[in-house]
This record gives sequence, structure tokens and C-alpha cells, in this order.
Amino acid sequence: MTLRQKLEVLATEKNTPCVTISLNTHRTHPDNAQDVILLKNLLKEAEERLVNEFGKRPLASLLEKLSAIELDANYNLDSLHIFLSNDTEEIIKSPWPTQTNSVQISDTFGTRALIKSFNRSEEYLILLLSQGGVSLYNATNDGVINEIKNDDFPFLENPHYANDREKRSDSELKDNMVREYFNKVDKAVVKVYNETGLHCVVICTEDNYSRFMQVADKPTIYLGYANIDYNKTDTHHIAKQAWDIVKASLYNRKTEAIIEIKEAVGQGSVLTDLQEIYQASIDGRGDLLIVHDNYVQPVYLTGERAFELVTDKTKPGVIDDITSDIAWNVLSKNGRVIFTMQDEIKELGKIVLKTRY
Repeated sequence: MTLRQKLEVLATEKNTPCVTISLNTHRTHPDNAQDVILLKNLLKEAEERLVNEFGKRPLASLLEKLSAIELDANYNLDSLHIFLSNDTEEIIKSPWPTQTNSVQISDTFGTRALIKSFNRSEEYLILLLSQGGVSLYNATNDGVINEIKNDDFPFLENPHYANDREKRSDSELKDNMVREYFNKVDKAVVKVYNETGLHCVVICTEDNYSRFMQVADKPTIYLGYANIDYNKTDTHHIAKQAWDIVKASLYNRKTEAIIEIKEAVGQGSVLTDLQEIYQASIDGRGDLLIVHDNYVQPVYLTGERAFELVTDKTKPGVIDDITSDIAWNVLSKNGRVIFTMQDEIKELGKIVLKTRY
């Protein structure tokens, strides 16, 4: 599942109890060694609170899940979020820090902070492509979340590559074998794309990318390629390479979205009032939401569809940023959401919604 699909499930689950553990993490050694200690302490805190509140016997299976949690520090980003219940076990890594290291026990999961970071993140695939083997990674912004391992990935060395000297000297045969191998890789990537909707950046040589595109069934799912450095194929390095390509693609997409929303103003289908935008997002009317990255608005809900603006987001009952709730409403009802630093949007407002009707 994509991060969005996971959040959609987590945000709607109601169970007793739901355990949410959030902690800030480090991407590199030796700093990430302290993450293991912090997680151990938070897991112990969660166990003690669960036993004190519910007893040990009724939560035997949940406590077993809790004790089995381990941290793979090699793929750490900037925060880690663990969601556990009798029915659920989910671990999510985020490229955004969390406000506090915490344990939350309730009848729902604490997803608000993660939804806020998700709205400002871009999830995609990284294909590390060579004739010596192929790996596929799930990435968010400039960090790898995990390696995708399924019936297809990772690919071993090209089995079509000719081993004997006579066949290797036949350039046409060699080229055909490489193309056949790459076509199988492409079909496997397309399968993941169809399941997730995630686009892909390829890390490979220029020659291999050219051949790969020639046999690709859906070349539009690939955002581009970065040259492979065989001495630097660690996840930190390839994620930085891929993120540069994704950022360029994002900028173009955001520019097109701003043009689209400006053109919709004359059709009377654009809202700029925050209350009206919030209500339209609840009703599923949001087609395209654009929010300036620097815009944050704390509110106090006065009803299911209304709120008062506040300045102190630390007061009890205050939602620290209503734009995150609006963005999630739009996304979860099949709308599009763009967060941007491009100031062209400020001509209309810091938050703008194009409606479906």
C-alpha cells in the first residue's frame, strides 16, 4: 500500500485500544544508534500504560506485537510512527520531524501530525537498474522508506545475457537479450504502478535508460533518470539523485495547477474564504486545492462545519492547522492537493479551492 492508502485505513479505524508511538529519528550513523534506545524506552512506556489500564491477559496478542517491534536504522528518515491495535500493525517512516516523542493510547490512532507531513510530501518509486541486477525502492521526498520485495523484485543478474564468448561477440543478439530483460523489468514496475499510482525515477547509465524507454509499455510513468555511480548505490545517495528529478517535475506540475485554478476563477468555481473551503472539502466538492507552504491556521471547532480562528495553538481543543484537515478531506474524496512556495498563488490567496460544482 502507498502511504496515502495506509493513512486512509488508519484514520478510520476505531478499536480499544489503539496505540500510536511517534519519535524523531536520524538518517545516518552514528546518530541513528540513539534511535534504537529511544524506541525501546517508548515501547516500555506503552507496555506499562497498557497493562495498568487494561490488564495483561486481555491484551496478550497486542503486547506480543509490541515486544516484537524492531527498528531497522538503515532506512531511517526524520521520524517514525508505529500504529498498533488488535487488528493492525503498521510502521511508517516520515521525512518530516514530529513535534514530540510520544505514546498515545486511545480508541483511534493519532494520525493528524502524520497527515500534515504527508500533505507536504511526495511519494514515488526509485528503480536501480543495471544488467547485473535490479532493485525497486519506495521513497518519500529525499529518503527511501523501504525496498520493495515481491514476486518480481529484486531482479537477479540478466539471465538472458550470453555467457560464452561467441554469443557475446554477436552485438545484435546481445542487444536483443538486454531489451528482453529490460522489458520484463518494465512490466514488473508497471504492475507496481497500477497498484499504487506512484511514478518512478530510474538510476542507471544513459545507454541503459535509452534501451529501457524503447521497450517500456508505459513510458509516461517514468519521471526521468539520473546517472548511476557504481561506487555510490546506497539508498541515501540514490534518493538524493532521484529527489532532484522529482522536484523539477513537481515544480512543473504546481505551475500547471496554478494556471488551471486562475483560469477557473472566471467560471465562478474557485473559493478563497477559509470557512467556505472547509465546508466544501467536507462535502466532497474539492477538485483542486492549492495551499502556500508558509500558510498555517490554528482554529477552534465550534461545530462539525464551523470554526473560530485562534492565534494560540497550545490551548486545549485547538487544531494546530486546519489546512491539513482540509487537504486530507480533498485527497480522501479523490481531489488533488498542491502545497507550493510559488508566490503566484498569493494573487488569489494563501489557500484556494477549485470546486467540482
